[in-house]
Amino acid sequence: MPILPTLFISHGSPMLALEDAPTAVFLRGLSSQFPKPRAIVVASAHWETDEPMVTGAAHPETIHDFQGFPKELYALRYPAPGDPALAERVQSLIINAGFKAGIDSRRGMDHGAWNPLLLMYPAADIPVIELSVQPQRDARWHYRIGQALAPLREENILIIGTGNLTHNLREAFRGHHLQTLAWVSEFAKWVEERVRQGDIESLLDWERLAPHAQENHPTPEHFLPFFVALGAAQLPLQVKHLHEDTAMGVLAMDAYAF
Repeated sequence: MPILPTLFISHGSPMLALEDAPTAVFLRGLSSQFPKPRAIVVASAHWETDEPMVTGAAHPETIHDFQGFPKELYALRYPAPGDPALAERVQSLIINAGFKAGIDSRRGMDHGAWNPLLLMYPAADIPVIELSVQPQRDARWHYRIGQALAPLREENILIIGTGNLTHNLREAFRGHHLQTLAWVSEFAKWVEERVRQGDIESLLDWERLAPHAQENHPTPEHFLPFFVALGAAQLPLQVKHLHEDTAMGVLAMDAYAF
């Protein structure tokens, strides 16, 4: 069986699951591009912890970690099973790489994880383990966590990082921009060029080297899952830029396969 790629997915607004936006259409067809995994490990921008944590519940609840949306969104559930044994394996891999890591047996699945998975795998029949990010840590930290998880790819386990290629909500909420803002496009293009060149070192130093880094990520949590996916990739880096779109003129919705 071919080894699965690792994925970075921009998940955007929680409304993605109810809309026919270009990214929703893309995600509905994404699972057809590679074999069905036996399990999924997803690093979500919406679970922030001091040290790496993984979910250990056998039946994780669907967390509606947002406010002010239509009632139809709160009625959605993603009843995919967990996998406590896999959670222990993920914890072990991270600890063996020199990190501390814990298991949260009570936490459910936040919308950073279930929103794209609901579109990709609507049957909810694949076990899902969620992994936290550490916003006080840098890209290299998350890249190393991804490296620790890389052996899972040979076990038919899909590794996903889910956040947003750009994520300035304050600018987004000021109003819908008719066109993508230049500083968003320049950042997204820089990432694409560095990825295609296999320039991992520049990517890891994105806060210093990328154009308009602070404008696109006032806080880093939505970009950090990118580095988990990148770290779990096979080297030399092989890249597919799977999707490109912008929501509200500010939120770059790019997706990559490594």
